Amino acid sequence: MTIKRIWHGWTSKKNADKYQDILNTEVLPSIEAKNIPGYNKIEMLRIELEDEDEVEFITMMTFDSLQNVIGFQGENYKECYVPDAAQKVLKRWDLESIHYDLIETRRY
Repeated sequence: MTIKRIWHGWTSKKNADKYQDILNTEVLPSIEAKNIPGYNKIEMLRIELEDEDEVEFITMMTFDSLQNVIGFQGENYKECYVPDAAQKVLKRWDLESIHYDLIETRRY
């Protein structure tokens, strides 16, 4: 069964572009370099929260199975990894990722 690993992080509007750059130049390349079996893709979402000085980022990683997630993250697979460079610009973040079973996809 396909697994979606979802994580949230928040930063200030001032630091949002800087964090996105860290994702694109450090975080994603380091994940891709691992050649993780069963890892299919990562999707990144961004939204500027209107009434606050925050920008929320969501990452959704897609794996073939929970065993592939464990192969990526280890036995404490819920624990997230936030590199030091990212911690310096994030205001807060989920300490654990949530793992959902993908039950259906429809394309039109």
